[in-house]
Amino acid sequence: MPFDHASGSGGPALNVLGGPLADCSHDPKTGFYRDGCCHTGPEDRGVHTVCAVMSDDFLKFSMSRGNDLSTPRPEYDFPGLKPGDRWCLCAARWREAYEAGCAPQVILAATHARTLAVARLEALAAHAADRH
Repeated sequence: MPFDHASGSGGPALNVLGGPLADCSHDPKTGFYRDGCCHTGPEDRGVHTVCAVMSDDFLKFSMSRGNDLSTPRPEYDFPGLKPGDRWCLCAARWREAYEAGCAPQVILAATHARTLAVARLEALAAHAADRH
């Protein structure tokens, strides 16, 4: 059972639906802790908790906001992303993209419950890749 970095408990981390947090991606390996899950904790100041499916529109949006997610950065163990890749996004960036009309789809089962402090469940569910 993975350590829930957000609560400090030894229990499993929860997703936005109240169930156990599912893996987001192991190829590319995602997560603040690079464990394939959108776990979070006190060191994760960006709250990388939204398991998102990258789209061309979102990658362009992110680049326009100064965060180039397409270019590999090996010094940060970052492979560079392409449309279709799953990645643990900062909750605030997802909300910003949502408000701009270009939010990527999300995997609700792999999106950490802490996201709900930043984005509404209704907004996330409207972009759910695992509910369609």
